Amino acid sequence: MSNHSQGTLILTRGEVTELLDLNACIEAVERAFRVHGEGAAPDPAMLGIHVAGGAFHVKAGVLDLGRSYFVAKTNANFMNNRTQFGLPTIQGTIGLFDADNGVPLAVMDSIEISIQRTGAATAIAAKYLARPDSTVAAVAGCGEQGRVQLRAVATVLPLKTAYVWDIDRTRADTLAAELGDELGCTITVVDDFASATRNADVCITCTPSREYLLSDEDVRPGTLVAGVGVDDPEKKELDPALMAASTIVVDVLEQCATIGDLHHALESGVVTREDVHAELGAVVAGRTPGRTEEDEIVVFDSTGMALQDAATTALVYERALTTGAGRVIDFGS
Repeated sequence: MSNHSQGTLILTRGEVTELLDLNACIEAVERAFRVHGEGAAPDPAMLGIHVAGGAFHVKAGVLDLGRSYFVAKTNANFMNNRTQFGLPTIQGTIGLFDADNGVPLAVMDSIEISIQRTGAATAIAAKYLARPDSTVAAVAGCGEQGRVQLRAVATVLPLKTAYVWDIDRTRADTLAAELGDELGCTITVVDDFASATRNADVCITCTPSREYLLSDEDVRPGTLVAGVGVDDPEKKELDPALMAASTIVVDVLEQCATIGDLHHALESGVVTREDVHAELGAVVAGRTPGRTEEDEIVVFDSTGMALQDAATTALVYERALTTGAGRVIDFGS
């Protein structure tokens, strides 16, 4: 299994899920942010192409984890898939290569990796940017991403209460029923997200919204706001007024300026690139301070860095080699 000169390892979503756990993912993604912040990896790259009804995103990066890996993730995002075709909104695959010789090491489903590495990034942001005594979270968007966001934040903060909101009330009710006992906190479904965020220490938005969900009037001093859902110039979650009133931390500056909530704030003229406090990697690496004041509002603009995918994919691959999971195909035969 370990001799991949003879083939490429293939892993399904189910196999990836069995090999990946959130705590290990958080550890791997934090390492990726630190490497990025230290300038020890080439800048990750992104390509986006729109088609009728959806879009394709390609994110790629190189990460040295004792062995040098190249990862390219191709995700398709079609908002109406569930209602029109009964298909997932997001589908995709990840290619993992040996960055020293180009050997294709693995191809695997991308969905579980995308879910968990996105939650992991918010956990890391909460670790470095939230007040350590934060006990109340508010989450907009109660699909798979809403679940992993709550689970991830609960690993680094002493959550006691969570408010959840979704445009589909049933999804919010289901999340609350599933996670309340698991996380040991009180989860309340709300009909007005902004009313909940005014009482929260951490606010997370993970929706495909085309309208702003939060403004500066909806967030109290000392809050961490994680904008997770915006990965396309047409999406928007955080009002530019909130961005202007906050300390802005991004995952990748150029990427957020192109497709994140930062993009809309820049276009509106209320902030400039120079107003961005830091990339999260610089904070993790200790090159830039994170939160400096108790009453500071910090916004983390999370668009998804390719090195998160690289670190998580490498983790899954190395675990697969140990367990014998998956099957090998020789594409060159």
